[in-house]
Amino acid sequence: MKQEGTRNGVFTRRALLLMAGQTAALTALGVKLYRVQVEQGAKYATLAESNRVSARLIAPPRGRIVDRFGQVLAGNTLNWRALLLAEETTDVAATLAKFNELVPLEDHDRARVERELKHNRRFIPVTVREFLDWDQMARIEVNAPDLPGVLVDVGTTRHYPFGPDLAHIVGYVAPPSEADLGDDPVLALPGVRVGRAGVEQFHEEDLRGDAGEVQMEVNAVGRIIRELDRRDGTPGDELGLTIDMELQRGILAMLGDMAASAVVMDCTNGEVLAMTTTPSFDPALFDSGLSQKQWVEWTSDRKTPLINKATAGVYPPGSTFKMAVGLAGLRAGTIAEGDRINCPGYIDLGATRFHCWKKHGHGSQNLHEALKHSCDVFFYEVARRTGIDAVAETANRFSLGVDTGVDLPGARIGLMPTTAWRRRHGHQWNVGDTISCGIGQGFVLATPLQLATYCSRIATGHAVVPHVTRLIAGKPQSGSSLDDFPLLDVPEDHLAAVRAGMFAVVNEAGGGAPHARLGLPGMQLAGKTGSSQVRRVSRWAREHGHFNSASLPWEFRPHALFICFAPYDAPRYAVAVVVEHGNAGADVAAPLARDIMRDTLTRDPSRRVVAPGQVASSAT
Repeated sequence: MKQEGTRNGVFTRRALLLMAGQTAALTALGVKLYRVQVEQGAKYATLAESNRVSARLIAPPRGRIVDRFGQVLAGNTLNWRALLLAEETTDVAATLAKFNELVPLEDHDRARVERELKHNRRFIPVTVREFLDWDQMARIEVNAPDLPGVLVDVGTTRHYPFGPDLAHIVGYVAPPSEADLGDDPVLALPGVRVGRAGVEQFHEEDLRGDAGEVQMEVNAVGRIIRELDRRDGTPGDELGLTIDMELQRGILAMLGDMAASAVVMDCTNGEVLAMTTTPSFDPALFDSGLSQKQWVEWTSDRKTPLINKATAGVYPPGSTFKMAVGLAGLRAGTIAEGDRINCPGYIDLGATRFHCWKKHGHGSQNLHEALKHSCDVFFYEVARRTGIDAVAETANRFSLGVDTGVDLPGARIGLMPTTAWRRRHGHQWNVGDTISCGIGQGFVLATPLQLATYCSRIATGHAVVPHVTRLIAGKPQSGSSLDDFPLLDVPEDHLAAVRAGMFAVVNEAGGGAPHARLGLPGMQLAGKTGSSQVRRVSRWAREHGHFNSASLPWEFRPHALFICFAPYDAPRYAVAVVVEHGNAGADVAAPLARDIMRDTLTRDPSRRVVAPGQVASSAT
C-alpha cells in the first residue's frame, strides 16, 4: 500500500508537469497566433494576396511624330501575331509543321521559336509570327482545330505612312538589344521598340512613355487564371517637327533617282522645312524583319541609301566656299572690297601650277566680279595672303568644320583644316595646301546641312542654329526669331559685299548661274555654284584639252553644288543642293535649287497656318 501511494504521488507530479508544459505550449501558441492574426494580420494578408495576384507591366504606346501641320509621320497600328502555348498541344513539332504549311516560316523564325520553347515554361506563350495580314489570320482561324496551342493575338507596331520619304529624318525603331536594357524594366517588355536613327533615336525618352500595369490572378505555379485589373500606360509625348511634308515630297520628286541631298531652312529661326536624301529605304523593315538579301542590297548600293547625306554625307564644298574665303580676307585686311587681282588662268607655286576653271583666265577681278564669275585664281591668292588659320576661324563662325547643333544623331562636322590639325597628323602645312583650300578643295569637307546653315548666316548675319524639332507635347523647343540668335561679329559691309556677289552670280549678265533665276514677280534669289572634284586632273590633260568630266565614269565625275537664299532684299529661306557626281553645279544643282526655292516661296510654310483638324491623321 505504501509503495502504491508513492507511485500515485509520482504519477500525479508527472501529470502536473505535463499539464504545465502543455499549458505553456498552448499559451505560447496562442500568443503566436494572436500576433500573426491580430497584430500582424494585415501584413500576412498582403503577402497572401501577393502570392495570388501577379502585377505585370504593360508596354506604353509610343508617342506620335507629326509634321508642322499635324500630318502624321510616325504612328502606331495594330499588329496581329500568332502565339503558341506549348502546354495545349501534345506535339509541338507537328503543330509548327502544320502552321508552316499555312503561313511559311523563315529559318530564323523557326530557330527563335525552338530556342524560346526550350527556355520558357510550357504555359508561357511564344510568338511564332508577327505582322500577319488578313488572309494569314483567316487561314489560321479556319484551321484552328489542326493547330492546337496556336492563338491569334494583337499588339502594336510602328507605322510610317510616308515610308522612304522621311526615313533619314524620322528614323526607325527595332527591338532593344541586351546593351539597351540596363535598369529600365520597360525595355524588357514584349513588343517594346527603341529608336535606332533619326528623331526616333534622338528623342527616345520623350517618345517611350510610362508603362501601365495589369493585375492577374495566378495559381501556385504561376499560371494565369484571370485578369483582375488593368491600368493602361501613359503614351509617349507627341513630337511636332519643323518639316513640311508636302514640300519634302515635292523635292523628292525633283531629285528622282539621283544620289543627292537638298536642305531647306528658315533663315530667321533655323527651322529645317525639308531635308531630303536620295535614294532612301523603308524604315518599317527594321521593325517587321529585315532579310539578309535586303541588307546586302542596301549596303552594296554605291548610292548609299542608308546614309543621311544631309547630315552625314561630307563633300568638298568647291566654289560655294569662296564667300568664306572672301570674308576671311576682308576681316584680316589682306584685301579690300575694291582690290583687284589679275587672273591669267593659273597661279604658279614653285613647280606646281594651280589652274582656274577658265583656261585663259578672267583678267583683273575684284571681289564682286570674282564671285560673279567664280574666278579660282582670285581666291587662290586671297587664301594665300590670309593664311589657312584665319580662313578656318571665319569658316567656323559660319558653321563649317564645327557642330551645327542640329537635333539629330550622327551629324558629322565635316573638316576645316588648320596648321595645328595638320601637325597632329604628323605633317607640316604648306602654302600649296592653303591654295587648294581657297576654292573649297583640298582637305575642306562640309555636309549639305552645314552649307544651308552657312548660307543662312551669310543672309542674316546671325548665328542661326538648325533644328527639326518644333514641339514636344505642345511646348515650343527653339527660338522663333533672329533675336534669339547672337550676331556673328562680322561687319555688315563685309556681309553685304558677299551677298551682292551672290546676287550677281544669278541675276547679272555674265553671272555663273543664269538658270537659277527665280522668275517670280518681285522676288530675286542670290546664290553660288560649286563643282568639287573627286580626283586630280593632270596639268597635261588640262593644257591639251583632254579633260571632259562629263565623259568620265559616274563615280569619277565632280559633285554638283548650289546654295542660295531668297528673297534677296528680305532673306527668309536658304536652300543647299548637292548632287553626287552631278558634274556641273550651274547646269545640274542650280536649276534644282531654283525649283525648290520657287516651291518653298509659293507654299511659304513658315507663315502658313492650318486650322486645327484640317490635316487628317492616317495612324493612331
